[in-house]
Amino acid sequence: MFHRSERLFLRPAFTEDSGAILAGINDEAVVRNLARAPWPYRMEDAQAFAALPQDPRLPHFLVTLPGVGVIGSAGMGEHEGEPEIGYWIAREFWGRGYATEAAGAVLRIARALGHTRLTAGHFADNPASGRVLRKLGFVPTGRRSQRFSLARGGDVESVEYALDSEADMDPAPFARAA
Repeated sequence: MFHRSERLFLRPAFTEDSGAILAGINDEAVVRNLARAPWPYRMEDAQAFAALPQDPRLPHFLVTLPGVGVIGSAGMGEHEGEPEIGYWIAREFWGRGYATEAAGAVLRIARALGHTRLTAGHFADNPASGRVLRKLGFVPTGRRSQRFSLARGGDVESVEYALDSEADMDPAPFARAA
């Protein structure tokens, strides 16, 4: 599955992308905000990420910027039995709206796949991710939980969000947010 947004192209990862994945994510400031990525992040980790199978109901993508290449990843997974979105953007590209645009593209795909409720979360010490989620229409559930961070080697306080109903997944806010 492929998707084009205003500035970005989302596509599956290929083995040949391992070096570009490593270059983008091999930064402790990026990895410490992810639940499943180890630190230090090695080429073997990038190769394993590139080789992950695609679930047609929960796709994941590399985020590419035409003329530049891989700048991050965005996609869907499952957390506590519910579809969840997640994303990371290489630090060099922070502050330009790419996370919002990429996650908005994933929300459009989720709606096309028939998902009517999505969850997301961020570690409490990463408020920038919470701003991205709120721009996309996610609402804090009021629930904070402990979520394991492989990079940090332990549980970290996480703030949880949800986006309910197809009406809430109107793609118009995604275009405005980017």
